Amino acid sequence: MASTTSGDVLPTGGRIFTSIPDVFFIPEFVFGGLVWILVASTRVFPDNPLGWVMFVSVFCFVVTTLWFLLFLCGANGSSIWPSLDAGYHFVAVVFYLSASVDLAYITVLKGWGITIVSGGGGVVQPLTGDALKVYRLDIAAVVMSYVATLLYFLHAIFSAIRWKRS
Repeated sequence: MASTTSGDVLPTGGRIFTSIPDVFFIPEFVFGGLVWILVASTRVFPDNPLGWVMFVSVFCFVVTTLWFLLFLCGANGSSIWPSLDAGYHFVAVVFYLSASVDLAYITVLKGWGITIVSGGGGVVQPLTGDALKVYRLDIAAVVMSYVATLLYFLHAIFSAIRWKRS
């Protein structure tokens, strides 16, 4: 039985721009960065769920950047890289899905005019002025978050297929 090396399985250099699943790196940057920017452009309140959204978007943006640079430089020559690639993207999917659900829940509450106060209760306020602007930014962040989740999911599936072939 002939064995394959990781160099045959994982692309390096410019080949990452033409191979599936690595072509998803750039859209992951764009949509993950948009989630980060849109959530950070509003007041991060309530702290707990939106803090998780910020952590996930920043974490995935930084790790995906490092991952992309490792692939671009050709540092992915070991046979462990296909499994690490599939594993990281699976973790990113789970993180982004949980952050997307949290962000969608908070956005729905804002749409109903409910503001969560520190005691755990809610205050009903109509959406006008700045509150309406924040609500619209949150809607955009929810859409971008689910698109980022989909991209990471596709990357994870195709990485798992590549890992099983290696």
